[in-house]
Amino acid sequence: MELTRKPSEIAQLIHDAQTIALCSHVNPDGDTVGSVLALKLGLEKLGKQVEVFCQHKIPDTLLMLKGVREFRTAAEEQFDLLICVDISDISRMGECAALLKQAKRTAQIDHHGTNPCEMEVNSVDAEAPATALLIKEQLDVLGVALDKDIAMCLYAAISTDTGNFAFRSTNAETFRVMSELMECGLPLDEMNRVLFRQKQKPHVKLLGRALNSLQFHAGECVTTMQLTYQDFLDCGALPEHADAIVNYGLEIPGVRLAVLGRENADGSIKLALRAVAPDRVDEIARSFGGGGHAQASGCTLEGPLEAAMARVLDAMKRCIE
Repeated sequence: MELTRKPSEIAQLIHDAQTIALCSHVNPDGDTVGSVLALKLGLEKLGKQVEVFCQHKIPDTLLMLKGVREFRTAAEEQFDLLICVDISDISRMGECAALLKQAKRTAQIDHHGTNPCEMEVNSVDAEAPATALLIKEQLDVLGVALDKDIAMCLYAAISTDTGNFAFRSTNAETFRVMSELMECGLPLDEMNRVLFRQKQKPHVKLLGRALNSLQFHAGECVTTMQLTYQDFLDCGALPEHADAIVNYGLEIPGVRLAVLGRENADGSIKLALRAVAPDRVDEIARSFGGGGHAQASGCTLEGPLEAAMARVLDAMKRCIE
């Protein structure tokens, strides 16, 4: 499947549409939310009627972004165009996949190499460090000028998906775009504090539970951590509070692969997989019906927790043998 940017083709779909739905993926992160909102604000400058959708709650750290409280979970109306943003496959739309039947045309903007390109027009670049960089290019092609609100959305998206500009994927384009965002009056210090330095109490308590479960495998090249649903209840935590915890297992010298398994309310197990390049976890995730990036992927398996963890750990061990 060809993976390539197609901003001109999507721009034509946008020009031909008046009512547009934008969709973020389930368990939303900074890239999908910031990208959707940046595109929303840009399309509204063009006079478009835009609605934004996401099945799950938006993380509190992103509530500073303009339009963030306008996310909906469902709609009854029809749309001229649906654009899926940062969604690696249809399953990641969750219940919002119903929008596919309510839109005359469909498109997507994404940066996951595992994307099967299921929309009519697919603008997908696996080399892009964040989907937000594709959104910035899309706004440029549409002739939309940046402003402070759009810049804040793009910064939230880019910084979170590049690990605050630390991941290997971070490239020169990232910093060229950041230069433009700074020229718009981006409140860098304030946003950086909220996004990266400020830790909510449920996250800290949950981190303690996860670290207590830390185990080493395969000659200490692989780490595992796990969280039960009861852990979330005890800590007053939401799924968003588990974000980035898996990285604690990866940042230990000598560790090549890490996995965090967390039990959902329905008994399913969400697994976050990470790797230090050149090792990769996207193929492991894909073998279990998931996907993502080479060094950061995920999948969901049936429980119980211990069995799901054992299956993924076995695959990781085979990967590094």
